[in-house]
Amino acid sequence: MSRKSLPPPSSQPRRCWVEIDHAALRHNLKIVRKLAGRADLMAVVKANGYGHGLNEIAATLSDGVAVFAVASLGEAIQLRQTEKKKPILLLSAALHSEYEEIARHGFIPAISSLEEARRFAKAARKLKKADTTQINFTLDTGMGRLGAIPDQAFEILNGIRKLPLSVHSISTHLPSADSDTPFTKAQLAKFDALLKKLHPLIPGVPVHVLNSAATMLHPSKTRDLVRIGLLLYGVSPVRNMQKLVKPVLSWKSAVTLVRQIPKGHGISYGSTFIAPRTLTVAILPAGYADGYPRQLSGKGAAVLLNGKRCPVLGRVTMDQIIVDISRAGRVKVGDEAVLVGRQGSKEITASEVADLSGTIPWHLFCGITARVAYFHKR
Repeated sequence: MSRKSLPPPSSQPRRCWVEIDHAALRHNLKIVRKLAGRADLMAVVKANGYGHGLNEIAATLSDGVAVFAVASLGEAIQLRQTEKKKPILLLSAALHSEYEEIARHGFIPAISSLEEARRFAKAARKLKKADTTQINFTLDTGMGRLGAIPDQAFEILNGIRKLPLSVHSISTHLPSADSDTPFTKAQLAKFDALLKKLHPLIPGVPVHVLNSAATMLHPSKTRDLVRIGLLLYGVSPVRNMQKLVKPVLSWKSAVTLVRQIPKGHGISYGSTFIAPRTLTVAILPAGYADGYPRQLSGKGAAVLLNGKRCPVLGRVTMDQIIVDISRAGRVKVGDEAVLVGRQGSKEITASEVADLSGTIPWHLFCGITARVAYFHKR
């Protein structure tokens, strides 16, 4: 069953679920608008809105953004079902076989080469849409993924200019904006130098380069648009600025069993944890098949129960985890445990869980699987 076809909250059993707080999302949008200054906002909602729900997230953001960005044609088509007006830009390269459909819907593909542009123009001509078809011309200033190599950019853009296509925007990508300031500053300088050569070919075409981290750290370089993803979802890639935004996603689970484990008894696969004393444990129906990382096994992870941090014991299994509730007071079947989020005065952040599992918040959010129920709080 897809998330879109889940039964209404009143009939959906709450075993393992996610809550999406749209008030927090609206708060984050206001913060991003302030950070962006005069720049317009491109909201990145790829990967099912970073695991938060593509169409639901976009509906809340729509009035405050100029452009939506997704990864693929399929995501763009899904978004267009509910977002009827705003431009939708594709951040990933498209298959040649997808060009006609992209042109038909008026989506904006990322173009790195003259060959791609010619093929896309051919598809647009076939549909008699060439005069209204737009592209995003991308430059590779250090990411090594998409984009024209700087030495070739002028020649490619000059060729594109002769095709029956319009250039919606020029962009590049900053791969280390949150971790390597000198490299990022060098990229921005390289990009500025390139723009001086390219802009005379297509004067006035909008530019977008800054992602969430770069918007926070290099506000003087916002240009015409900023591309914001993670920050909208309430996680700051710049850790000391986390207080500016509010987490949008909380991940919860119900207790399915409470039991005693005697001293010396092994817990979970491989008995990698041996009870040092008699323990009271709770079983939660959340495992790596739900997206709760197996890499958390033995890493000191915890969940919240009764507002107390309860350690995760032994290995994370496919469908369940075992947590120590010896110091959590009275816990009963059906009680709510928090895997990511706040309970009382305590909080387990997505960044904490990601760090312990050796990954990043983006990965954690996108890894939540389809069997986890989603509830949107408007």
